[in-house]
Amino acid sequence: MSATVELKDIHWLIDMVQNIDVGLVVIDLEMNVKVWNGFMENHSGLLTKHVVDRKLNELFSDIPKDWLQQKLDTIYILKNKAFTTWEQRPYLFKFKSYRPITSSAEFMYQNVTFLPLTDITQEVTQVCMIIYDVTDVALNKKMALEANQKLEHLSHTDILTQLHNQGYWRECCFREYKRHTRTQQPSSLIMLDIDHFKKVNDSYGHPFGDEVIKAVADCIRENMRETDIAGRYGGEEFTLILVDTELESAKLVAERIRASIETLALKYQGEIVKITSSFGVAHITGNIPNYQSWIKTADLGLYIAKDTGRNKIGISPH
Repeated sequence: MSATVELKDIHWLIDMVQNIDVGLVVIDLEMNVKVWNGFMENHSGLLTKHVVDRKLNELFSDIPKDWLQQKLDTIYILKNKAFTTWEQRPYLFKFKSYRPITSSAEFMYQNVTFLPLTDITQEVTQVCMIIYDVTDVALNKKMALEANQKLEHLSHTDILTQLHNQGYWRECCFREYKRHTRTQQPSSLIMLDIDHFKKVNDSYGHPFGDEVIKAVADCIRENMRETDIAGRYGGEEFTLILVDTELESAKLVAERIRASIETLALKYQGEIVKITSSFGVAHITGNIPNYQSWIKTADLGLYIAKDTGRNKIGISPH
């Protein structure tokens, strides 16, 4: 009777292992597969009879052998569980996502638990790997992260020009000033303003004025480095922080942008509209006590340029 009960118990245990909705793999010390359940058959396309007593790393060559061996060595020595999550490694077994209609994932994201299996002498002889399909969790977290990144980008960005907005640009300016005080590396600031922009809006309308603003933003982008920090300061005024740049080099950058804007030929109902811009340039010296003074100094240079004829670069003495 007891033998019958034991056989019945073994039967339902085997049935459970085969039908449980997680992957179950057991390997020995040489990475030979000993157990391969129904979940693994279904997702790998490999039947148990084709897998048992074959080396796991040979069956799945995309599993890094050295990484897996290190994992197994730790389990053998410490006799403790080990884990790997989809954030550390998206998957251990590259299985296709089995929900292609409801899921955008190309493959199944997996969490894996490694369990030491001991013999009667308490020596680890095998390792059981439990593979969990966490595709939904991973995708939801990635979508939330992407949404947060988009929101953060929007909070920093001027919608019309896709440059930094004034608030975020001022934060960048503050950080750059602090970096200068810490490292004493040079840094320069350009402020520019579209000449007679009110006349443009009055003559051609605000939609065309928006096109002018976007065109000027493009000129700035085309003449700045990746490390430079551009922003729309407000209305038709723009700013540009030139990291690790002396005053003379900053003046050359300002001149390139000025010339680029001057060559723009914007069309309005068949008419070619030309625009110009004025610039103020300032670098950080010992006479500038904070980032607000740095901005004010560049703005004074801009005032000088506009007051002396526009379409030029002004430098405020400081």
